[in-house]
Amino acid sequence: MKVAVYGASGYTGRLVTAEALRRGLDVVVSGRNASRLREVAGGAEVVVADADDVPALADAFDGCDVVIGCAGPFSQVGDPVVRAAITAGAHYVDTSAEQLFLRHVFDTYAGQAEEAGVCVVPAVGFDILPGDMIAHLAGAEVEPLDELTIAYQTNDFDMTRGTIRSSLQVLLDGDLAYEEGRWRSAEGLAVKRTSFTFPGQSEERPTTRWPGAEIVTVPRHVRARRVEIITDAAVFGPELVSLMQAPADQWDAIIGRLPEGPSAERRPVSEFTIVAEAVGADGRRATGVVHAHDIYGSAAVFTVEAARRLAAGEAKAGVLSPAQAFDPAAFLDGLASYGVEWSVVAGGK
Repeated sequence: MKVAVYGASGYTGRLVTAEALRRGLDVVVSGRNASRLREVAGGAEVVVADADDVPALADAFDGCDVVIGCAGPFSQVGDPVVRAAITAGAHYVDTSAEQLFLRHVFDTYAGQAEEAGVCVVPAVGFDILPGDMIAHLAGAEVEPLDELTIAYQTNDFDMTRGTIRSSLQVLLDGDLAYEEGRWRSAEGLAVKRTSFTFPGQSEERPTTRWPGAEIVTVPRHVRARRVEIITDAAVFGPELVSLMQAPADQWDAIIGRLPEGPSAERRPVSEFTIVAEAVGADGRRATGVVHAHDIYGSAAVFTVEAARRLAAGEAKAGVLSPAQAFDPAAFLDGLASYGVEWSVVAGGK
């Protein structure tokens, strides 16, 4: 199995490359900077290609079974990589979490991917793949749904520069809501759940709307009147709040002075819990939970596992969400050795 990792010299790209090499995959590392790529290649083939040069990208991906996109913000640099992967006849996954980019990929490339016989599965990182899958598993217990709430809680989450840039890009783009069975702008729309009791806690935590990409993916496979994504408000720490209050034209300079990402010692300390709370139209309820440690390490594991399964022919051609491409229960079960725990409890009104 041969995979190309585009953006391999970035923080997440390095983790993805290391995980792919650890699994014994044939890896091509690609990006714009040859010297940085050689630093992370670990003996892998190095191919330089600019993010906006589709022919060069397609040449870089030629002969690969799967392309893994790790360069962001995806709304700025992601589209040519998707096009090049399809042109090269390779499956595609990425670590994106930007709503408008995901919507663009679904709206633009579904037909082209089917015609090329490849599967495109954007958003397979920690903050989308498990949420998309646990929402499917909980929702299936009580469909059709009146409401589906996906709630995030993270602890010791030191964001990388790339995550901060992508998050701020989402704020600039504006986020989506899903209500009355259709997508709409979330501008001016109040969040319904302003607090949430997470597993293992006795008190509700203040929450706020989170522009999660499950808004784009989940309604494609879960019948729900309304989908809302919230996060523990503590994720907006003082550094991020201060950055958001600065003029947008200063963001890049400020971010450039921040650490690239959590240290090797800090990264495993981080943990995340994702809860999918489904309420059926008949009042029945189901709750799904996914929990794991090491946010960015988990993202690398999820991404490489998704790529491996695509190369093995587990998914049909087209643009699909993670839960559409793979059996959600089997996929999550396969992550148990990496410390991923999940459960779904249904019953009662």
